[in-house]
Amino acid sequence: MSKNISFDNTEIAFSGMSNADINRAYWLFKIININFFVKVGPPITNAAIKIGLPVAPLIRATIFKQFCGGESIADCTKTIDHLSKYHIGTILDYSIEGESTEEAFDSTTIELIETIKRAKGDAKIPFSVFKVTGIARLGLLEKIDANAELSFEEKKEFERVKDRVRRICQTAYDLNVRIFIDAEESWIQETIDAMVMDMMRMFNKEKVIVYNTYQYYRHDRLDALKKHDAQLASENIFMGVKLVRGAYMEKERERALEMGYPSPINPDKKSTDKDYDDALTYCVENVHRISICAGTHNENSSRHLMNLMAEKNIALNDERIYFSQLLGMSDNLSYNLADAGYNVAKYVPYGPVKSVLPYLFRRAQENTAIAGQMGRELGLILKEKARRR
Repeated sequence: MSKNISFDNTEIAFSGMSNADINRAYWLFKIININFFVKVGPPITNAAIKIGLPVAPLIRATIFKQFCGGESIADCTKTIDHLSKYHIGTILDYSIEGESTEEAFDSTTIELIETIKRAKGDAKIPFSVFKVTGIARLGLLEKIDANAELSFEEKKEFERVKDRVRRICQTAYDLNVRIFIDAEESWIQETIDAMVMDMMRMFNKEKVIVYNTYQYYRHDRLDALKKHDAQLASENIFMGVKLVRGAYMEKERERALEMGYPSPINPDKKSTDKDYDDALTYCVENVHRISICAGTHNENSSRHLMNLMAEKNIALNDERIYFSQLLGMSDNLSYNLADAGYNVAKYVPYGPVKSVLPYLFRRAQENTAIAGQMGRELGLILKEKARRR
């Protein structure tokens, strides 16, 4: 059996939070738990910013402080050092969304390379990460995924995208920093998968540097994982995988309904949970060639991975296996796992307050959609507040 851990141990879970931090988190999760505020908040906030109302300081002191490390890489130093005190690593996540110009994509590429340089040789930052839509136009990726014919200019544009991806991964390889490439919507994922496979073939010959991300709210991703692994194994290439449940479920269902194609989403949570845990089992059984990051806020899946490691006699701190959660959430998992000796890293989003608002709003909407997630966070905070009295 795996090491005995209580994910209800709030003394360890919130050991890094002051009473003021606990109170801020309590009120924030209480508000996020109300669907009405999550739905009306984004348009009201965006309108307030447009007409020049000073809402940024309020956002910075509340939702931004809870879920982000700062506005720049340097700003994140305090968070990096704080997490490290509790044996938790940092994944610097430059969370700018919605850009559409070549200039913006080139600027983002430079920033992403800076995150890799910051991580070089620093055990506190075990991974870097990026999203392809941060450095590529969504419409272009959609067109490629749909096998539509590209114009001459679009072909040149896609070459620039592939060059950005290669430069980022080359830097990671040169500086020996492992890098995640995040999953996105199903209608651009095949294009992303193809690029990531190329990067793994290029940079994972000796060990894992590049990781692909698999979203298990989709019913086809377990098969995709096995297919990709078979291809890479036949070429003697190591595979890096980050396993998540997913971040675009509502959007996926709506688009499938509107456009009249079968939904790529699993029919229910039970199916998603089974696929996720089956993927963990598959990866651990093939850990000699697959490195794993379990990006999950699910206690049962975390225990499943712990049990698999125990069954295979894999050391708790084996570098091939990591657990990961978002900054400001599921500290009962992150801190208790790290305290027990497992490898843990938090995603630490950063960027200018106004620029990361789409990310923050999406996180709030996702989390209210997860059955019981906000109630669980609130319940743990209330338990800790009572313990501290």
